[in-house]
Parts: sequence; C-alpha cells; structure tokens
Amino acid sequence: MKRSRGKSLNQEMNLTNMIDVVFAILIVFLISAPLMSQGIKVDLPNAEAPTLEQKKMCTVSINKEEKIFIEGMEVRMNNFDKIFESLCNSDIPVVIQSDESVHYGIVMKIVSLVQLAGVKQLGFLTSDKGVTPKREKKKK
Repeated sequence: MKRSRGKSLNQEMNLTNMIDVVFAILIVFLISAPLMSQGIKVDLPNAEAPTLEQKKMCTVSINKEEKIFIEGMEVRMNNFDKIFESLCNSDIPVVIQSDESVHYGIVMKIVSLVQLAGVKQLGFLTSDKGVTPKREKKKK
C-alpha cells in the first residue's frame, strides 16, 4: 500500500480519554475508601463524659467474646504486656474500649497491665447514646 507524500501522519497521543478514565477511577476510590475501614464491633456503655481530643493515641479493645485487641491486632492475655510495649509508647494516651457485656474483672486486668507498662494517661471510650443530660437544680 502506497502513502501519499503530501500528507503527514498525526503521531500525537490523545490523552483526553485516558485522563477521563483515571479521574473516574479516582472518584470511585475516594467514595469507597471510607466504606472499607474495618473495625472491631464493640457495644460501648453509655456515659456522660467530655470528649477526648488527641491526635495520637493507642487503642485497646475488648469485644463481646472477650477477645482483646491492641490497635486492631488480636492478642491473648498471657502475652498482652509484651505486645503492648512493642505497639504502644508509654508517653502517648491509651484508650480502652470495652463492650458493656464484658466482665469488670477482665477490664481491670487490662487496666493494671497498661499501668504496669508505664502509661500515665488512660481513658475509657463510652457512648453518649441514651443518656439524658443532668439538669441543674433551681435555687429557691
């Protein structure tokens, strides 16, 4: 097949379609990324407390089956202290979130192990659903 000598070939790549596809994929990722976050299902006890606003904190969770998690990693009670020291620094605050059906003794064992690791700031994560705010007494 013979080409005519007068016409030159257009060798530019049309990027418009590729950019549209990349933006469509980016939008799908941005919408679906928050939905993919996995967590530990814990029914928190109701309480009235101020919010804890810390940027960096270590989370210890106990679910209904009394499984213990440090920063989302499941651990057993017998090696809790070793794993806790490797995952959490004693200078940052520790938040314990426990299902309301977990026995008090298990939560207190975790609290004592955290304190033995040298943690100075310890808090409990609660839910404020179903709690009615306290009313101030009227002075007569």
